[in-house]
Amino acid sequence: MEFLVTGGAGFIGSNLVERLVTEGHAVTVLDNLHTGSEQNISSVRDKIKFINGNAGKISELNQKFDGIFHNGIYSSSPMYRENLHLVGQIIDEFISILEYARRNNSKVVFASSSSVYSGLTPPHRENMPIKVTDFYTEARLPLERLGELYHSLYGVSVIGLRYFSVYGPHEESKGKYANLITQFLWSLKKGQPPVIFGDGNQKRDFTYVDDIVDANLLSMNSKIGFDVFNAGTGSTYTINQMYSILSKKMGASMEPKYVQNPIKNYVQYTQADTNKAEKILGFKAKLDLSSGIDRLLEYYH
Repeated sequence: MEFLVTGGAGFIGSNLVERLVTEGHAVTVLDNLHTGSEQNISSVRDKIKFINGNAGKISELNQKFDGIFHNGIYSSSPMYRENLHLVGQIIDEFISILEYARRNNSKVVFASSSSVYSGLTPPHRENMPIKVTDFYTEARLPLERLGELYHSLYGVSVIGLRYFSVYGPHEESKGKYANLITQFLWSLKKGQPPVIFGDGNQKRDFTYVDDIVDANLLSMNSKIGFDVFNAGTGSTYTINQMYSILSKKMGASMEPKYVQNPIKNYVQYTQADTNKAEKILGFKAKLDLSSGIDRLLEYYH
């Protein structure tokens, strides 16, 4: 099949691109390289088509795709605090994606976020009423609603995946926006103490990127017209527990540096309720945190 991956040179997108190529699909990557890098797709560069641009550029493409994996969405809350107009930009680009899909009968699978559950008591279920918490959430929720609207009005098949704390290979180009696990690993490799906001008892549902790729493929291969699913493990670890596992595996005895949390509305606890994704999509994460960290360390060996 022929697929477009927006953000395909980014962290999650590049891992997805590699899997698609391995499975024999034709892949076009559309990426403006904001937090992506062509180095992330160097292993498959001669087997794909690369276009430099943001997701809105899809309206200029004449090529027809069977499906669109839309991961080219600014992926960190600080980005939106620094530029509030990103909210409108993300919505406008998604409309371009949906319009293309409507014209070409393409299926869309896009990246939503577990951040929409900020302030809600875990485990987080897809049918929870979402609170107003930050601009990042306000950029993601409209995408879900627009996806449902395009399915209702035009029959476009759209699935949103609420990613939970994804980590894995190819985060280098994300820099300060990378997952905490990877940032801590980088610090330890440099002999520097990782910085932890607050007391480190915040909890996260850490999800290895290979499982996120699985969720994307299951969504694209499904017959679902529209829906939103959690893409997480269903298990949680505190930041302190995560650091303990990582540092022991790296043979590091360095104590982290605890600082006062400067972020208002900091997400304290994420945990996916995975029942819906398991029942409808057949998605269940395969890797626990320890196994995922083992794979990450193999990548950085």
